[in-house]
Amino acid sequence: MDKRNIQLDDNGQLRHFLTIEGLKRQLLVDILDAAESFTSVTEQTVKKVPLLRGKTIVNLFFESSTRTRTTFELAAKRLSADVLNININASATTKGETLLDTQRNLEAMQCDMFVVRHAVSGAAHFIARHAAPHVSVINAGDGSHAHPTQAMLDMFTIRHHKGEFHKLRVAIVGDILHSRVARSQIHALSTLGVEEIRVIGPKTLIPVEAHTLGVHVHHDLRTGLRDIDVIITLRLQHERMSGAFLPSEHEYFQLYGLTEARLELAKPDAIIMHPGPINRGVEIESAVADGPRSVILNQVAHGTAVRMAIMAKAMQRLPNLSARELH
Repeated sequence: MDKRNIQLDDNGQLRHFLTIEGLKRQLLVDILDAAESFTSVTEQTVKKVPLLRGKTIVNLFFESSTRTRTTFELAAKRLSADVLNININASATTKGETLLDTQRNLEAMQCDMFVVRHAVSGAAHFIARHAAPHVSVINAGDGSHAHPTQAMLDMFTIRHHKGEFHKLRVAIVGDILHSRVARSQIHALSTLGVEEIRVIGPKTLIPVEAHTLGVHVHHDLRTGLRDIDVIITLRLQHERMSGAFLPSEHEYFQLYGLTEARLELAKPDAIIMHPGPINRGVEIESAVADGPRSVILNQVAHGTAVRMAIMAKAMQRLPNLSARELH
């Protein structure tokens, strides 16, 4: 089934947010613009807007995460929704209940949205295909496939610091093969029209089909970083590696770790990003992660506003944000 048809309703409006792939540029821009409006909410005395009042949002995290789950919960509460966090380790799925049974039971309780994180690629799509007509599904990360909300907060951070996308050269460094974030970032950057996307890493950590994604592949960090505007470093996804992809973390850092010296190869105003969690001394040294060109904490700060925008739009309360609704 066409993923775009799953994500969009009969009127072409966003219903589910499962992947960046197949979405139009204007939809991504609308989300970024809405997130810009929501950033002011955190500066208010009462950090809430009534857009999703009366709605119930369920966080279904079959895979552990602190940062992502927390920002989704905070985003839902700031939209005035009721939030239900399911403790998967204590849920009926550990007693043999199927994922579909869990979904059906929650729908029977009149829940309106599922935020799904799962170790299996395609889990969020599966839930979306079987969702009741009134339910929206947000993919909070599935296997090595996609992490679209992370990609959108990364795009928001890039636009916040760099403005327009079309003149930018962006480098993604590290474990591209196992990274769902990298795949979503590449689709988002391509859709938003950046000038060039480079992926940098050892051959064992670059997908063989990388060229089909419209990126330039580099195995040498020094050549890959030349004249780059944005550097996104990724952690090594050890939990998804089933073989000897690297001799050692020490050797990886010697060849691909982002240091202050290597950062000099990029443009003087290049920004440094990382979706987290950071492994200092493996993919990035502390002097860079904490340095003046790092916007890593900005990414975290932007996560709530961007997820507010995505959730509100999936529930059909955007794009027209009025001043009355925001205050």
